[in-house]
Amino acid sequence: MAAALRREGWGGGLPPGPPPVILFGDETGLAPFADHGFRTLPAGTFDGSVGSAGEVSLSGIRLAVEAIVRGEAGALVTGPVHKPALRAAGFEGAGQTELLQELTGAPAVGMLMHARATGLGAAPLRILLATTHVPLRLVPDVVTRELLLGQITLLDRELRTRWRIEHPRIGLCGLNPHASDGGLFGDEEERVMAPALEEAREAGIDARGPFPADTVFLRAVEGSLDAIVAPYHDVGMAVFKTLGFGRGVNTTLGLPFVRTSPDHGTAFDIVGTGRARPDSTREALALARSLSAL
Repeated sequence: MAAALRREGWGGGLPPGPPPVILFGDETGLAPFADHGFRTLPAGTFDGSVGSAGEVSLSGIRLAVEAIVRGEAGALVTGPVHKPALRAAGFEGAGQTELLQELTGAPAVGMLMHARATGLGAAPLRILLATTHVPLRLVPDVVTRELLLGQITLLDRELRTRWRIEHPRIGLCGLNPHASDGGLFGDEEERVMAPALEEAREAGIDARGPFPADTVFLRAVEGSLDAIVAPYHDVGMAVFKTLGFGRGVNTTLGLPFVRTSPDHGTAFDIVGTGRARPDSTREALALARSLSAL
């Protein structure tokens, strides 16, 4: 299911009357929300098949983006999707981030994980994944100077504009153990990362590192870095979900509008058990509202 935040109605809080969101999804699943005053727009009907689930998901996202383009909404909050379902429906991309880039024509996007606070303190934790769903054995070839510079530049710009951080402090996480220890355990830090950081600094960005992966995240939770760029998916996500799972938000940088999503997947294993929690979805709604100034 996708939700677009309507441009009217937020004010100083949730006003009486219809909630300021538009919900897109399976026609049957939307019915209870319509009964509670939500504006709903069906994106198809789920027939129980994997392909049908993917079709409804894709249609819901497309309809939500169209509503934003028409000016009816100012931000997008997407629910978790089942990637095999998207594939069964004919989508060949890796996930929602790539779909949204395709729909909007954004030249570059970034996957930023954000938590207002963690179990280690009140400082926010923000981790940008320089590469997302790439097999680990391919990561060294994909992590190039151009990629890192582009992601650092995108992150700096969005922290300044969306998060309103005047001088963002960005740390780059190393790829090799101990950030290669001066070339003992690889050369990517010296050959790829150091030139990217130097070029970023020449452009006026406070970019630091590369720092070893086993200490760089402490710098963020202790408040000396505003965000970290992680070179591959799991080195960033393992830390993020350990420290902020259920309180975190996935947000896509580089789009012409704000898009957020909860920090978890579809969790089919707990469907119907009463154990699912809405915390991360609430955080996603709140962050979308804040970043888009609705």
